[in-house]
Amino acid sequence: MLPIFLKTLPFFAVIALGYGAGRLRAFPAEATGWLTKFVFYFALSAMLFRLTVNLPLSEIWDPVFIAAYLTATGGLYAVQFILSRLRGVSMAEATIEAQVGTIGNTGFLGIPMLGVLLGPAAAAPLLAVLTIDMIVFSSLVTLLITAARGGRPGLAVAGPLLLGLVKNPMIVSMIAGFLWAGIGLPVPAAMDETLVLLGSSATPCALFAIGASLAGRSAERLAVAGWLSFSKLVLHPAAVALAALVLFPVNPADAGVMIAAAALPVAGNIYILAQHYGVAPQRVSAAILISTAFSILTVPLVIAWVTGA
Repeated sequence: MLPIFLKTLPFFAVIALGYGAGRLRAFPAEATGWLTKFVFYFALSAMLFRLTVNLPLSEIWDPVFIAAYLTATGGLYAVQFILSRLRGVSMAEATIEAQVGTIGNTGFLGIPMLGVLLGPAAAAPLLAVLTIDMIVFSSLVTLLITAARGGRPGLAVAGPLLLGLVKNPMIVSMIAGFLWAGIGLPVPAAMDETLVLLGSSATPCALFAIGASLAGRSAERLAVAGWLSFSKLVLHPAAVALAALVLFPVNPADAGVMIAAAALPVAGNIYILAQHYGVAPQRVSAAILISTAFSILTVPLVIAWVTGA
């Protein structure tokens, strides 16, 4: 356990450094926004393109893997939604809370950190988890909130959904990588070196941006935020472990990566969704802050378990 903790410590140390810089105003909110855009549009996209251009599509789209992850995440999503409704919150709030309790920070934290800690073989299952989260659950939250507000989730919603997916640089970079590989074109040396240079900046910049963004968050509605953080850090990896190790015959190595990805803290983009729709943004902000803080302990525990360390 101690060796795993020491391996994860530098990643969380960079997050803490970003948090300290944000709190001390040495790195203002405007700078955090621009750094996040750099990671999102350039550094992480370069990393994802380089990963996908060297991976066969069959390694990512494993039907058994997808079924296991969808069953576990979708099941917990439904449970969280029902429990929130039983508390008397609105359908829109219940949807956001379900998203908080099940969707982790795979893009900004999982790909950079778990890719290093679990090795190159973790790339395919991590990309599968990221793709499912972005396409399935990001679309689901939009559809449910639209329905909750009396809208009709039909063609009027389908257009913006598809446009949002097409404009997402992470999805675009992965599709571009698969197409490039499918055509069979070699990656020129100069292009590959550029991708390596940009991609190598993704990890420190993403971690620093996470920390700096946390500096501006407040911890309100602690009871609910604490419960949702527990769901994300404990219940989600437990549900995924049950699905991947018991219910479905997932390859053990891939199952371990899926469980580790499920143990990640709440995704930061959920706050953007909550703020956009005006649905419980402070609750989401608090859950992101709490889950990220406690993941310093829980993520190493899960990684130690799945790796047998």
